[in-house]
Amino acid sequence: MALTIDARGLSCPQPVLMFMDAVKSASDKEFIILVDTDASKENVSRAAESQNCKVADINLENDKYRIMIIRN
Repeated sequence: MALTIDARGLSCPQPVLMFMDAVKSASDKEFIILVDTDASKENVSRAAESQNCKVADINLENDKYRIMIIRN
């Protein structure tokens, strides 16, 4: 089961920091990050790649992004 991080309503760098904290402290292999801006989507995706993670999927649902990230 994936760890869900709800960063909707937050502006950068908060969504990125929340994801980075989760990667460092959680043992989960899969993460779902919910964001509501294009900038947050792009920044979280770049942060994931910098942590040797794969952005497996990005879905736009009701003007919100659902980003699925898998730790390698």
